[in-house]
Amino acid sequence: MTASPELTGQTSLPVPGDLFARHQVITGLRALADFLEANPCVPVHEYGDTVDFFVREGDDATSAARVDQVAALLDVPVADDRPTGGHYIASKSFGRIAYRIVHVPKRRRYKSGTRDPYFNDLDLDPDADMDRSIDRDRYGGFA
Repeated sequence: MTASPELTGQTSLPVPGDLFARHQVITGLRALADFLEANPCVPVHEYGDTVDFFVREGDDATSAARVDQVAALLDVPVADDRPTGGHYIASKSFGRIAYRIVHVPKRRRYKSGTRDPYFNDLDLDPDADMDRSIDRDRYGGFA
């Protein structure tokens, strides 16, 4: 959803396209629940599942504020593992289904990318030679 968090804990009004996408997600979840209820032979995870939302807006402070806002709405505390290199998370269980909103700090995203073979082929340097990045795209990261 495109809404900018403010210090008051409120968000700006969602854009109509966001409301449509939100409606589709909610409708899809209800349809999935109806399908699973009508088809008991379809397996589900014994211990439930989690719906994750990774905040991808603004800087670290803005993203953390978004997690704080949702934590307040969920009435749950925030788990702050940033001092040990982790994430900033709010999570609430609804039966065996959980909703989790996660902020991955910028330095953590870059650090973890260096250990992932896919990300090793990406240049995180904005001043990198554009020809090399174009060749990587064209040749699957082997240029």
